[in-house]
Amino acid sequence: MKITVVKSKIHRVKVTGADLNYIGSITIDEDLMDAANIIEGEKIQIVNNNNGERLETYVIPGERKKGEIILNGAASRRVAVGDVVILFTYAIMDFEAAKTFKPWIVFPNEETNLLT
Repeated sequence: MKITVVKSKIHRVKVTGADLNYIGSITIDEDLMDAANIIEGEKIQIVNNNNGERLETYVIPGERKKGEIILNGAASRRVAVGDVVILFTYAIMDFEAAKTFKPWIVFPNEETNLLT
């Protein structure tokens, strides 16, 4: 049996931009992507703590050490700059392997979105 489990979590980062006129996706500081083991193009779930919205899109890397969290395209309508979001990715794995799997969980600085 296969199940879906949390693979990565970036906990409580602030949205730094919302660009409606972009093709789509979320831009994430590449340092945060590395720390959470997230790759370019990976499907991601975004949970907005400010308004309860949940949405899915894909990841594109942002400039390192900038703390960028930018929602692009239609997703930009579901956030405001300054909103606090939690980002999740998931993996499908064998049930027994999932019992011992440990996800990558990152707690960046909530003011700068940078790793401390």
